[in-house]
Amino acid sequence: MYVAVKGGEAAIANAHSLLADRRRGDRSVPALRLDQIVEQLALGVDRVMSEGSLYDRELAALAIVQARGDMIEAIFLVRAYRTTLPRFGYSKPIDTGAMLVERRVSATYKDLPGGQLLGPTFDYTHRLLDPELAAGADVAEPLQRETEAQAMPRVSAILAREGLIEPDGEMPQDHVPGDITREPLEFPMARDIRLQALSRGDEGFLLALGYSTQRGYARNHPFVGEIRIGEVELELDVPELPFAAPLGTVRVTECQMVNQFKGSAKAPPQFTRGYGLVFGQSERKAMAMALCDRALRASELGEDIVAAAQDEEFVISHSDNVQATGFVEHLKLPHYVDFQAELDLVRRMRAEYEARENPTRVEEKREAAE
Repeated sequence: MYVAVKGGEAAIANAHSLLADRRRGDRSVPALRLDQIVEQLALGVDRVMSEGSLYDRELAALAIVQARGDMIEAIFLVRAYRTTLPRFGYSKPIDTGAMLVERRVSATYKDLPGGQLLGPTFDYTHRLLDPELAAGADVAEPLQRETEAQAMPRVSAILAREGLIEPDGEMPQDHVPGDITREPLEFPMARDIRLQALSRGDEGFLLALGYSTQRGYARNHPFVGEIRIGEVELELDVPELPFAAPLGTVRVTECQMVNQFKGSAKAPPQFTRGYGLVFGQSERKAMAMALCDRALRASELGEDIVAAAQDEEFVISHSDNVQATGFVEHLKLPHYVDFQAELDLVRRMRAEYEARENPTRVEEKREAAE
């Protein structure tokens, strides 16, 4: 139960002014431009786009500035803005097999058709602070690209040729994809709905759950079949046209995890898949998503549900950082009536406890009061 807060308008206005002042910081320091954030804080921008469910780098950069670098607040701002946009329809499913790849690695095969492409990655860097960056120096020469991004076959196709991996998830022809931005979540949910929720789930939460599966809390030993990062084309079916209209390209990260499966009454022993797909370059998030996706398929594959990462309601209901933030931060709102009721209850319980433990003293207090 909440009570109205009266007379706080001036205080709230002053808080907004103070926030704007602190956001700007020292006026002797040049203000950040959005293009600087887009170009130099690109991975933060990608996270806001992915978990905000809106592919727009400038808006994500604006949200980061407005939120003073608070990523969850920035994600909240982007989602709120997204609700104001008109909806023209749904694009066709992207073909990641035709992705123009700039980074592509596999932990299952050393020699791949098309080779391994390390691309831009921290994987082989020394985790040492670079003082030259602090001085604002350009420590790297502009890179002259020797080769253009190229389409590459999927790693999973190698296993598929031997029938050693389950088929790619294909939906029935009459299946209508769900949309969690327009429809309330219902459990149990179809995998396409679940993947939507995981794709915009909090990276830290999914990372922790994915880590738990590696530590034995779901009994799955995963291999990275493939991680690929690159540009994919978006197309939209237009009723007036006999072909799909191209809308442009988006940059995505895709991860296919490969897990051993002992087989069941319906399927032979084979490898199964966990899948992750997110906006931008965010392979840690895509990997965590793929680990959680595979864990959440336990019921489908006839496995015992023994861990938190396998519990669909637990994972999906707690993965959304905007939802979680709203529920946790509402505790800052006035709860005066609630607390007074709790306070009165604790006082009565304390009096009953003292009456049981020390009846003589209680009697003395009563007599003194009289």
